[in-house]
Amino acid sequence: MSFTAQTPKDTSPSTKPLCNRMAMVFDFDDTLAPDTLDGLLTYLDIDVQDFRQQRVRPLLEEGWDKAAARCYCLVQESQRRSPDNKITREALAAFGQQIQPFPGVEGLCDRLRQRLHEMNHDIELEFYIITGGFVDIIGHTAVAPSFKRIWGCEFAYNEQDEIVFLKRSMSHTEKTRYLLQVSSGQEQVNKDGYAFAYRDIPERELYIPLSQVVYVGDGTSDVPCFSLVHDGRGIAIGVYKGDEPDEWGHEVQVSRSQRVSNLAAANYQDDSEMMRSLYLAVEAICKQIELRQLSARE
Repeated sequence: MSFTAQTPKDTSPSTKPLCNRMAMVFDFDDTLAPDTLDGLLTYLDIDVQDFRQQRVRPLLEEGWDKAAARCYCLVQESQRRSPDNKITREALAAFGQQIQPFPGVEGLCDRLRQRLHEMNHDIELEFYIITGGFVDIIGHTAVAPSFKRIWGCEFAYNEQDEIVFLKRSMSHTEKTRYLLQVSSGQEQVNKDGYAFAYRDIPERELYIPLSQVVYVGDGTSDVPCFSLVHDGRGIAIGVYKGDEPDEWGHEVQVSRSQRVSNLAAANYQDDSEMMRSLYLAVEAICKQIELRQLSARE
C-alpha cells in the first residue's frame, strides 16, 4: 500500500522560497506497535518460536534474505492448510484492523500538528512509515490513514487472494532508499527506467531536506537511516520497549555517525519522554527553517 507523494512545483531556483515543510518518518514494528510478525503468527495459530527457530532460521543460515525467508515460510504454511483456512489478503487485513499500537500512537500526528499550530508556524508537517513489516497488514491498522505514505514488504497474491510470493522486500539498507524518496519528492526510478542521483539535487530543490526530517526507529534495521539522517543534519530518535533501554543498547552497536539524538520508551502519551522529544524536534526544525528564511530575506 502506498500513497502518491506530491512533488515540488516547477519554480526557478532564483525565485523558489526555502522549503517550509518537515517530515516525521517512523519505523512500525516495535516502534509504533508490537512486532506484527509475532502477532500475525499468533493470530494464525502458528507457534512463534517454532516458526522463527525451526522454519526461518535454517533459511537465514543458508544466506536467505530475512524478508524472503519469512514470506517463503508463510507461503508454505498457507499451502499446507485446508482450502478454507489459507493465508489471504482478507486475513492479513483483518489482523491489521485489530492491532493495538503503543500508548498514545493514535492521535499522535494530530497532536504534533496542533503543536505547530500553537506555535503559529506556517510550516507543513508530513508523516511517513518505512518498515520491514508487511504493508498488507500495517495499511489496515487504525493509524494508517494518518500517514501520507507507507512503504514495506508486500505479498503477491493469486486469483483467490492467497499469498504466493514476495512482491516487495524492505531490507535495512533499502529503507534509506525510501527515506531519500521522502526528501527528494521523486520516485527512485521513473516510468522510463531512469534513476535520479540524489546527491545531484541542490538542497534548495529538495521536497524536504534531510535537515528537516525526524526519523524514529527501534534498533538494528534502522541504523542505516540513523546514519543518513545524522549526515543530513536531521534528527534521529531511538525507541526501546520496557522500562530500561539496556536491551536496545546491547543489540544495537552504533558508530558516532549513527547515534540518535535521544532514546525513549515506546510511549507516545503527552507526558512521556518520547512525546517531549518529538515536540522538541518539531520546535528545533521550525526555528531552523525560520532562521534560514530570515537569512534568505537579508
